[in-house]
Amino acid sequence: MTNKKRPKVYITRKLPDAVETRMRELFDAELNIDDRPRTQPELVAAMQTADVLVPTVTDRIDAALIEQAGPQMKLIASFSNGFDHIDVDAAARRGITVTNTPNVLTEDTADMTMALILAVPRRLVEGARILIENPGEWAGWSPTWMLGRRIWGKRIGIIGMGRIGTAVARRAKAFGLSIHYHNRKRVNPATEEALEATYWDSLDQMLARVDIVSVNCPSTPATFHLLSARRLALMQPTSYIVNTARGDIIDESALIQCLREGKIAGAGLDVFENEPAINPKLVKLAAEGKVVLLPHTGSATIEGRIDMGDKVIINIRTFFDGHRPPNRVLPGRA
Repeated sequence: MTNKKRPKVYITRKLPDAVETRMRELFDAELNIDDRPRTQPELVAAMQTADVLVPTVTDRIDAALIEQAGPQMKLIASFSNGFDHIDVDAAARRGITVTNTPNVLTEDTADMTMALILAVPRRLVEGARILIENPGEWAGWSPTWMLGRRIWGKRIGIIGMGRIGTAVARRAKAFGLSIHYHNRKRVNPATEEALEATYWDSLDQMLARVDIVSVNCPSTPATFHLLSARRLALMQPTSYIVNTARGDIIDESALIQCLREGKIAGAGLDVFENEPAINPKLVKLAAEGKVVLLPHTGSATIEGRIDMGDKVIINIRTFFDGHRPPNRVLPGRA
């Protein structure tokens, strides 16, 4: 970008200081210091004046917004792995390139998935809460108190065997779980053999046979309420479900009903259908020890966020150097 006008970059949320500093060094970057979510009128104004928009998963970049973009808007460089918050097809029609930040959150999200797989059956949050909220009431160890469920030797069913799903499978195998998975297509034979994984082309059949379900597929129109009331009813009453992907993949109301009626033993949720709003019924179930709730922190590590920022910067620099950015999202992928 030597001897070129620095592109005007509009960043919708507060990013790590190291990322923001580099952004200011390289671009005419407008930061969001107080991390207040941008309003729709603010996003419209940004689309009409900036060359690059850097949104996050909390920003809805739909067709109506994209249609109001000025002719100078050429790149939406999302600070995210997923891109379901952006209408990629609408952007393509306006000649706007979309990029994301893949492959940097895999291990962090898989770690958090495994943490929930452990936390829910072993009642970790319940136990910690008892010591904090009622420290004088604990009478000491008892052979029948706070009993959870063993995970070693159980079957895990992974929905979506992409990078994150595969990383979850590696961890689960190390904990003695038997790996089962449902995916649009089978993984390569070497991966399947290494994980000793069983492939199910029928999600219904898999759900009825596993002890833990891990949701790791992307959010697309095809996966909206993939785990419907009918499919949740197929699960065993002793089974657990963990979701670190997107909230709308599970019919949340149906899940709540199953948990309240004891048709599923428990759930660990890092994402929610209407976040940041949390269904009060889920909060009540969490207080009863039937659910572990986390505030969408599956990828929340310092290292991961800086790596994401680095990818955003590389995508912007590559684009304005006249080359195809490495993480371009092609239209029609949803």
